[in-house]
Parts: sequence; C-alpha cells; structure tokens
Amino acid sequence: MILAGDIGGTKTQLGLFRLNGSKLELLRKAVYPSAQYDGLEAIIRIFTADIGSRVGSAAFGIAGPIINGVCNTTNLPWVVSSEKIAALLHLDSVVLLNDLEAIGYGVGLLAGDEYAVLNQGSPSNAGSNAGIIAAGTGLGVACMFWDGNRHIPSASEGGHVDFAPRNELEFQLLNHLLKQHERVSVERIVSGPGIPVIYEFLKSTGYAEPLPAIEARFAEGDAGSVISAAALARACPLSIKTLDLFTSLYGAAAGNLALTIMATGGIYVGGGIAPKILDKMCDGTFMKSFLAKGRFRSLLESIPVRVILNDQTPLHGAARIAANLF
Repeated sequence: MILAGDIGGTKTQLGLFRLNGSKLELLRKAVYPSAQYDGLEAIIRIFTADIGSRVGSAAFGIAGPIINGVCNTTNLPWVVSSEKIAALLHLDSVVLLNDLEAIGYGVGLLAGDEYAVLNQGSPSNAGSNAGIIAAGTGLGVACMFWDGNRHIPSASEGGHVDFAPRNELEFQLLNHLLKQHERVSVERIVSGPGIPVIYEFLKSTGYAEPLPAIEARFAEGDAGSVISAAALARACPLSIKTLDLFTSLYGAAAGNLALTIMATGGIYVGGGIAPKILDKMCDGTFMKSFLAKGRFRSLLESIPVRVILNDQTPLHGAARIAANLF
C-alpha cells in the first residue's frame, strides 16, 4: 500500500494507493480541514486507523519549504518532520516534497479534459522548460526543467518575491499595503486572502460603494469566495473590479515566471482558485497581463498556458514519488 498526501493551508488530502502493474489505483481518499488539527501526524493517525494492511511507502506534498527533511509550513503552525512521519508509519523513510513539486510530478498524468487551455502556444516547444504557478491559501511557484527526456520538477519559494506594481493603480495598492506591512510580497495579493485585501483597498479609494448584502456574507465564510462569486454573477461593481485586478496580477506573475525560467514548454496554473473563477480566467484578462512584457510578447505568445482542473494532481504526483514511478 502507498500513502500519499497533499497538505495545504486550507485542506489536507490523503490517499491510499495500490500499484497495479505500472499504474496507481486510488483505493481511498479523505479530505481534512488543516487548521482543525495540530499537525500532520494527527491526520495520518485518523486516516490509517482502520487500514488492514501495512503502508509500504509514503510521500507528502507540503505547502512550504523543506529543509533537511523538515517543513515549517508557511500558512499553518505545523512542523512536519520526515523522520517523525516515518516512525509513525513504521517505515525506514518517507518523502516530503513541496506541494508545487508534487503537482509537477502529477501533470504528466492529466487527460485533455482535466485542464483548460488559456493559450495554445506552439507544440514545438514541448521539449523545453515549463513552470507551475498556483494561487490558493498562498501562492506557490515551481520550475519543471527539461533534462532532454522529461521534465524534472524543482521547488521554489517564488510566490514570496516582492510585489512589483505596473501602473498607477498598482502603485497605490502597494503604498496602501506598506502602511500595514513592512514588506509586500506577490502572495500578499495573489492568493485567496489577497482577494479581500484588494477589495478593501478599492473600497478605501472610493472606487465603488460596497453592497451591505455582500459584506454581510463575509462573516459567514471565506470573504474571497464571496467576493469572487459576486463578481462572476455581476452582482457587485466593487467585487467585479476586485476580481479583475486579482486576475490581472495573477497573469502578470505567471508571465514573470515564464520569463524567469524560459518556460517555453508551458505554464500550468494550479491551486484551488483558478478552477473556481474559470470564466474570469478565460475572458482574456489573465492572458493580457501574461503577454504584456514588451519586446518579449511574441515569445510569450508561443508558450502554452493551461489551468489544471483536477484537484487531485498533487496527490497523484506524491503517490508517483512514493511508488518510485518517476
């Protein structure tokens, strides 16, 4: 049996797999709200409590940097240790990898209907570097380096680079946030928590009057989801502008990644937000910013851009590593 996990700031997915020939068969999956537990070990104990056969190998994709087998998770108060997880599972070792790295190992399994195409790009670019960018509770970035035969995922913390405004409105946004924070990263804005940050900024500028019926729902759940839903329904001018600016900034960040690693092999957009706002992702706002790189516009036009629709991609990527199938 193979145990795999996808650990994020909002939710933790665990899956139990069986190797059937050269293919992985998912036997069981469960999703847990991460913040309700004090660590990954507690979730593993619950998930494995009634497994009849012993786990033979395990790997976990985690949202955060992994140093010497230990991850201090970025958006959770957890310390995850490969040594401690191995002891819990009675294994000699387990693999911890960055969650975006896990996506990289999973994208090769995607069928055509498991992603949405934002830009076709050039098929002749397949044998070259690719990149992954994923906004969710945080902002993840990874590289997929082409070694001549296949893509090798490599983790990064590129979501935490400095936010660089491109126009007067974005300069105002930066100045607004610098009054609250010593430093402003891209993740501060391009993430789930970043959506209400943009909303509050636009409200402070007097861009539009907030709608009490919309704001009353903020206390009921995730404000970012409320704002996004109102924008997609065209029910609130302030929400519409918020989602427009968010999507534009997301596209700009993806374009920067493409240039940084020469990702002519493609950009994959992962994370939980993009599939939920797919209509907005597909209306041209994202790609307009992605392509707006001056003299390099033609290069970026040749890059395929796809939104990953299967939220189990990192889980399957981690399982591939645990099964030593890569």
